[in-house]
Parts: sequence; structure tokens; C-alpha cells
Amino acid sequence: RDFPSGSCGSAMTTVLDLPEDVLVELLSLLPARDLLRACRLVCRQWRYVVDLTTLWKRKCQREGFYTQHLDRSISDWKVFYMLCNLRRNLIKNPCAEEKFQHWKIDKNEGDKWNIEDLPGPHGNMMPDPKVHKYFVTSYGPCFKSQLITLQKEGYWNQLMDEKRPEIVVKDWYSARFDCGCRYELIVRLLSEDYIVLEEFRPEPVVIEQWSDATWREISHTFQNYPAGVRYILFQHGGQDTQFWAGWYGIRVTNSSITIGPLTL
Repeated sequence: RDFPSGSCGSAMTTVLDLPEDVLVELLSLLPARDLLRACRLVCRQWRYVVDLTTLWKRKCQREGFYTQHLDRSISDWKVFYMLCNLRRNLIKNPCAEEKFQHWKIDKNEGDKWNIEDLPGPHGNMMPDPKVHKYFVTSYGPCFKSQLITLQKEGYWNQLMDEKRPEIVVKDWYSARFDCGCRYELIVRLLSEDYIVLEEFRPEPVVIEQWSDATWREISHTFQNYPAGVRYILFQHGGQDTQFWAGWYGIRVTNSSITIGPLTL
């Protein structure tokens, strides 16, 4: 068998002699990191196969990311696979299971932040049965935050700058039935120098006394944001509006930040 200059080959039958469709099937079993950092560098033939749309589509099928309706909407299956594979909640300890670990306490006034078990005094259960705890504020301003470094989470600079995957932010908040309170949320997309490139800062929510104490979700999707996003800053909190000693302020839990694709 003759091989073009620069491609893999020998007189013996080896893995390098396999038909393209078999090679696609075999290579699709490997982790993406190995494909891009090792296999792609083996030779011209393997580089060609690793760059094939069919290989990345096969990986999506193999790992449950593929459905037929996506065929026309996905322009780059490699990037789609990477985003699906990386997709998870980037907020650590969102439901207070590890106390205040991973959170930076920015303001801690009144009787300070506390953690309580659902449903809590004069409260309700969350729609998600997997959530068992929440953070609760006091009669002075209480705010906490997390700074997410995108590169540490696997989202490389070129991906963020060229593909601008959707960044979806969600948070859940609730009041006690017997006390009014105030809830605030700020999410900022920051550059390498911590310059604010885009911000989601809804009007503070003021809940009156004798509310239904229902848990409510707030959600925002960042799209078509500027290039250069390297960090995401998430901050939330508030206080009660009646200045009662103890923990009568806003309750928050189940916060999340996920990065595209929206098709999931």
C-alpha cells in the first residue's frame, strides 16, 4: 500500500492502516485531552481524523450529548462536545452543605450570616428535593461572594473570546412568613485586570411581612458579551427590613453558574 508523504504507514498492517471509519470509532473512545494533545500530533492522517466533525459527533453520541434535532444547529461539534463535557455548576457549595466553605464573606452585620435546615421557621420547602439547607441573613447587611477563574475551570481564553458560550446564572431566594426582607444579586463578567465587561444587577427585591414564603428563582443569561472575559464574580445577600435580632432576613440557596450550550 502506498502512503502519501508525511502520512503514517509501513509494510505491516498496524493501527495506522485502519480504514478511516474504524479509526474514527477507535479514537472517539479516547478522552478529548488525549486526542488534542497527543493523537493529533502523531501524524498527518491522525490529525486529519481528529479534526473530523464525524469523530466529535460520535463522541457526543457516545456520551449522551447528541440528539437528532441538533444536526442543523451545531456549527462546531468539537466545541459543542467540549462545552457539554465541561458543563457543571461553577458555584461551589451552593446549598450550604459545607457551611461557608468556598464563600468569601463580604459583609456580616447584625447577627451575621447563618445556615438553617429547610423548611426553616415560618418557611417552605424548595421545589428541588435534593436541597436541604440554606444561608440566611440578619438585621444588618449580609453579603457573600465567589470569584470564578474560568481558565482554572477548563474554559480556555480562545474558547471564551471566539465562541462566547452562553453564561447562565441562577439563584433561589425566600423570606420568612413573619418578617419582611430585602434580596440583592450582582453578577459581573471581569477581564484579566478585573475590569467589569458586563454586569447583571437587577433591582433589589423587597418582600413585605406576611408573604407566602415561597422560594423564587432569579435567572439571567449572558450572550454576545465582549471578548476578554476571564473571571465571573457572583455576589448575593441582603437583610431583614424590621431589624429583629436573629435570622429573619432573606434566605438564599441553590445558586448556580453554568456555561453553554443552551441546547442542553
